[in-house]
Amino acid sequence: MPRLLVVHHTPSPSLQAVLEAVREGVALVDGVELTVRPALSAGPADVLAADGVVLGTPANIGYMSGALKHFFDTVYYPCLDATVGLPYGVYVHGNDDTAGALTSIARITGALRWKQVAAPLSLTGTPGPADLEACRELAATVAVSI
Repeated sequence: MPRLLVVHHTPSPSLQAVLEAVREGVALVDGVELTVRPALSAGPADVLAADGVVLGTPANIGYMSGALKHFFDTVYYPCLDATVGLPYGVYVHGNDDTAGALTSIARITGALRWKQVAAPLSLTGTPGPADLEACRELAATVAVSI
């Protein structure tokens, strides 16, 4: 059974709502095993066991969270050659701007040679129904790709 890994940093009620929508989106796809790990506890074994990844983070001062950066620092070398082409999607939530976080994530996933299979999702402010639906679609798109 294909495995989808969700690596997230979820420090706010807004991001918790987004994470729940991601779970719902994966549940719409039959035959996919979901593993959800906080960014500070996810590691190389999680990535190596996954057939696809969804990354989720707040935008903090124009960058991804320190927790997601720690995740990348932890998995980079152990996963560099073993995960080339790994399908992924990403969501970033910020109060007003997510561009810097999205750019930094794209640089790292590019260096890892992962394959972006869903458009990055940039969310600002309190997520509304359309935002949560977009999160479900992002997760389902990545799940279908694996």
